[in-house]
Parts: sequence; structure tokens; C-alpha cells
Amino acid sequence: MSTLEIKNLHVSVTTEAGDKEILRGVDLVIKSGETHAIMGPNGSGKSTLAYSIAGHPKYKITSGSVTLDGADALEMRVDERAKAGLFLAMQYPVEVPGVSVTNFLRTAATAIRGEAPKVRTWVGEVKEAMAALNMDPNFAERSVNEGFSGGEKKRHEILQLELLKPKFAILDETDSGLDVDALRIVSEGVNRIKGSSDLGIMLITHYTRILRYIKPDFVHVFAAGRIVEEGGPELADKLEEKGYAEYITA
Repeated sequence: MSTLEIKNLHVSVTTEAGDKEILRGVDLVIKSGETHAIMGPNGSGKSTLAYSIAGHPKYKITSGSVTLDGADALEMRVDERAKAGLFLAMQYPVEVPGVSVTNFLRTAATAIRGEAPKVRTWVGEVKEAMAALNMDPNFAERSVNEGFSGGEKKRHEILQLELLKPKFAILDETDSGLDVDALRIVSEGVNRIKGSSDLGIMLITHYTRILRYIKPDFVHVFAAGRIVEEGGPELADKLEEKGYAEYITA
């Protein structure tokens, strides 16, 4: 059993007008096997939370803590956080020209596992995972995300998740830009990975459509940089019906 614990987290970013506080005291605990949906309007701080946990240098932690199994994640380098078991699926995955998907994945797996996977075994792992995500095997030899469609980029993120086997996955608007078929395939991939492991999930989304496939145990409403309401899956149904107006007004 692993635990990702966020306590009273305050985060700022630097703007032309000076430092601007984005997160204003976030408290959240995610345990192995749990799925937490983070929902809220644009600009509420959801993605800031994701990138702050992952270690993006743009975001300045002004107070609070993030611990993974009791260890201070904020004191770790970005690669150390990944090795400790944190994974971020980005809303807008970046392209890495000149680096093939195969080499990228094997290098990442080597760093996580502490030794290079045996080539024959590794090729089988990658082919099996790609087939499960309906990915063309030729993509393995293409540069990372270069020329990929939005749906292909998101499938590649889930491919990484399956092969790297983290303790916790932060999925930042993984449903963004996906058509119905791609959403189903990506969601099935997440469910398959969770079903074969104790993966804890922080699922950031605006909409409830992905929650029809990936069932949350807990739903947290974000507004103005903090969690303003919490509940079970029924809270997502309320948001679908009424939207975020009452939280924005408050």
C-alpha cells in the first residue's frame, strides 16, 4: 500500500505583474488502487496541481508538502520523482524529434527498473501493449509524438504508463481532444493497467464523459486554487447537471 499525500499546498507563478498565487492550500490523499477525479472550471488550478507534483520549474511551491510513502517529493529532482513512482500524462504531449518511440521507452524503462530490459523480452512487451491500444506497430520506429494525431499522442502516454508501471498516475485532461473511439480505447487501457496493479490515479478533467469509462472512487471540485467540495461518483453527476456556476460565484 502506497500513499501520495498533499498538505496545504500553495503554489505561485511569476508573471509580468509579479508572483501570482494559483494554488491556495490544497489537501488531498490518494492511496494505492484509488481513483480520484479532479474537476473544475478553466483556470481553477487543476493542471497547476499536476505539474507542481511532477516538478515543473515554472511553478513555485511557497508552502505545504507533497509526500510519497512518507518521502518528501518536493525535495526530489523530476527524474527522482519518476523513479519513486510518479507518472504524469500530459494534456499536450511534446514532440521529441530524432528520438524513436522504441528508444525513448527502453531508456525510460531502464531508468525506472535500474537495468536495461532484455531486447527480446522488451520487443514483446512493447508489441503487446501497442496492440492492446490499437497502435500501429510502425509507430515504434517513429520519433516521439512527431506527426502523431491528438489521439495517437494520448495512446502513447498510456503506452508509457503500462510499460513503466508507476505507483501513481496523474492524468491531466487525458480526454482532451479525443473522439469517441479514442476515448474508449484510452480509458480501457487505464482500466486494464489499474486492474493488474495497485495503481493510484489522479484524473483531471472538465467533463464527465471519461468518468463513464474510468469510474472514480472520489470526486473533488476545484475552484480558485483549492478543493471546495468532495464526494463520491454522484458528485460528478451533479456537476454534469448543474455545471460549475455555483462554485465560481462563491
